[in-house]
Amino acid sequence: MGKPLNVGIVGCGAISAQYLASFRRLGSVRLVAVADLDQSRAQAVAKTYDDVRALSVDALLADPDVELVLNLTVPAVHAEVALKAIAAGKSVYGEKPLAATTEEARTVLDAAKAAGAVVGCAPDTVLGTGVQTARKAIDDGMIGTSVSATATMATPGHELWHPNPDFYYQPGGGPLLDMGPYYVSTLVTLLGPVVSVTGAASHTRSQRTIGSGPRAGQVIPVEVDSHVTGILTHQDGAISTLVMSFDAVRTKAPNIEVHGEFGSLVVPDPNRFDGDVELFALGSREWETLPVSAGYVDAGRGFGIADLAATPAGAEPRAGGQLAFHVLDVMESVLESARTGSSVTVRSTVPRPEPVPLTAVKIRPGHGSAQAGMADVRA
Repeated sequence: MGKPLNVGIVGCGAISAQYLASFRRLGSVRLVAVADLDQSRAQAVAKTYDDVRALSVDALLADPDVELVLNLTVPAVHAEVALKAIAAGKSVYGEKPLAATTEEARTVLDAAKAAGAVVGCAPDTVLGTGVQTARKAIDDGMIGTSVSATATMATPGHELWHPNPDFYYQPGGGPLLDMGPYYVSTLVTLLGPVVSVTGAASHTRSQRTIGSGPRAGQVIPVEVDSHVTGILTHQDGAISTLVMSFDAVRTKAPNIEVHGEFGSLVVPDPNRFDGDVELFALGSREWETLPVSAGYVDAGRGFGIADLAATPAGAEPRAGGQLAFHVLDVMESVLESARTGSSVTVRSTVPRPEPVPLTAVKIRPGHGSAQAGMADVRA
């Protein structure tokens, strides 16, 4: 509080550009160093950013100026990098999922607790105006008691556009672990924690062909299920149906719908920060677009780090490690149910994160105007 949080990035792949765009705007976050196993990628980022140093991974983790490590590595090494950062006295914010397995994720949370470090994790899209406006509508009783929800993600596969899609089809990948965090995080934010699941999954192709980039035409193996369906029972009784697929061509289904006794909500794409929330109230003749009423305005990837920086000591960030662990536990439980053919009790739980009031954050000079600081969110 009162000074920017100094951040170092480990992993300068494609997703880093979105974080960099936010950091240039956010007054509460200061990027000081970047690192990548491919040093040329780190150097390329440093050249585009004032006062940012390109370091080796070990040098960044040891750098006393770095207070928080933004972990943008591939899922298979999320836990390894996070544990090294915590051991070096840093807090950590990671791309989703928190780790490749809940076992690894638990070691990260335990190490952070012992060290007094803070753990945050994507997705922070749930902090934007789209999901938060939907949450406020639910909290304000606009649909009455929540009864059910549907969440659908359907695509023919990321190999069509991604030049190096291998990890999407290796253990730790697949449509559920890749895209599921956006949808499950949103369902937990809207409806609360999940207590049990039933899952089914299928594996339709053993190979995929890369469709773009220098490896176009190369065939890669598929080692995971590429279509997953889950039935999630929430603590308060609502039941969500989750469909995550790399085997479907297209869908017209809303990304997320929530149904209650007095109305239904269409929730915008949970992979975005904004979007229209639509309500069809009992007795209405048409859908109504709700006014934006909650969430960080004009948010982007990295706003979860700014929210973490504004979180009082000892409190859990909204995009925190406990939520990310529960989401990973839910997804693992769906896959376990699909393997065993039996319902699975979800062992973890988490409180619904605190709601985000409608907030325009403090923006760096030259990148827009400020209406409210991040600290105002916790007032």
